[in-house]
Amino acid sequence: MGKIIVIHSYKGGTGKTLLSVNLSAAYAKQGKKVCILDLDFRAPSLQSIFKFESLDYWLNDYLNGSCEIDKVLLDYTPECNCSGSMYVGLANPAIEALRDMSAKDRKWEMRALGRLLSLKNTVLNDMELDYLIYDTSPGLQYSSINAIVSADVVLVVSTIDRSDIEGTKRMVHELYHLFEKKTAILMNKVPIEFLSTQLERDGIYKRFENTHTLPVLKVIPCYCDVLRAGGSKIFTRDEPEHAFAKHVEDITSKIDNF
Repeated sequence: MGKIIVIHSYKGGTGKTLLSVNLSAAYAKQGKKVCILDLDFRAPSLQSIFKFESLDYWLNDYLNGSCEIDKVLLDYTPECNCSGSMYVGLANPAIEALRDMSAKDRKWEMRALGRLLSLKNTVLNDMELDYLIYDTSPGLQYSSINAIVSADVVLVVSTIDRSDIEGTKRMVHELYHLFEKKTAILMNKVPIEFLSTQLERDGIYKRFENTHTLPVLKVIPCYCDVLRAGGSKIFTRDEPEHAFAKHVEDITSKIDNF
């Protein structure tokens, strides 16, 4: 059976979506069948990366019960330049759709959780996917909590910003410990000067593992050219020799052994 991986963060701006997309493409390059879903209904961003136009159905429609998941999933394999397969499910970025999703009540969220849980059979099993990756809303939104409940592995992306570290620490204590999921931290956008020696790299791991009480799966430096690309480039596909792409590939192997 395939694995559901949730990419989450305490707040926006951590690079969560960039990591989700590159992780998906890295698995597809390895010959895996993977699907990435945009569960960030408050600020959808995958549409701007994958650039599918004139869609009839969105992931919103599936969670609303208006269609089945096969109507939502888009085959990105031809553009992926990979030996595997890659599918995408997009959230509707229209302002009206954002307002509609923000107004959902708890009863709707419970029904939506049921729809998410059913994906384990309808997508992972029927499509024989190896990985289903959720890019979630930051913080403690219902959609993010639902994603975590349905997950096999949760990766929490944090920067070294003090408010991010403290917020992530609270979120780990108040949320992740309740669900007892396999959870690890990805420290992203760490200044390169903090990682110039092995001793400094080891110190970063120990520092954040002591802070979060969770294992730090990977420490990823801040690369100016990655920031300049602004999500316009999938590095594991377009620049596989880039150091950032190598870090993402390392994450895939660590997840598989996690």
